[in-house]
Amino acid sequence: MLFRRREPDGLLERVRTYLWPRRSFSRSVQYFSKRILRLKSTPHSVAAGVAAGVFASFFPLGVHFVVAAVLCWVIAGNLVAAALGAVFFGNPLTSPLLWGASWETGKLILRQHLPRHGPPEHLGEMMHKLSFDKLWAPVLEPMLIGAVLLGLVFGLLFYGITRWGMTVFREKRRKRMAERAEKKARQGGREVPAE
Repeated sequence: MLFRRREPDGLLERVRTYLWPRRSFSRSVQYFSKRILRLKSTPHSVAAGVAAGVFASFFPLGVHFVVAAVLCWVIAGNLVAAALGAVFFGNPLTSPLLWGASWETGKLILRQHLPRHGPPEHLGEMMHKLSFDKLWAPVLEPMLIGAVLLGLVFGLLFYGITRWGMTVFREKRRKRMAERAEKKARQGGREVPAE
């Protein structure tokens, strides 16, 4: 490849770059937004895909790509946009915040309160043994309910933002192309000498 590094980054450097970009976070946001805006699909499909990815980011790691794919299939979303939305919104820096928010929101909806001394007894042991029946009421049920509610809210928000962005981006692009075609037609197809 033309611009490939002579010595590829090691695993530690790739993880560091994923968690903390080399340039800046704003440049990463611009990169992801350009990747999404330039997808060749309908604005609804791309926006629905991003919304599915954002919705799925609130679910625990390992199932959010499956949730995003199924949701994309149901709402006719773009799978690439869903993957980009899930990676951008549900990255290792934000996942603990999203899961914590899901759990707290689910507890509020279910009106569950933790005892004053902290989480349920033996939570670490239950997690280690993966005792599903013991984990369901104190952890999984509130997290699932909160994930669905927060995922719907943020998914709809990102659907609107992405759909609006796609419409504006494509309209500006259409105008630029029309101006270029008009300029070329006025010149009669002749090459303009460089100054």
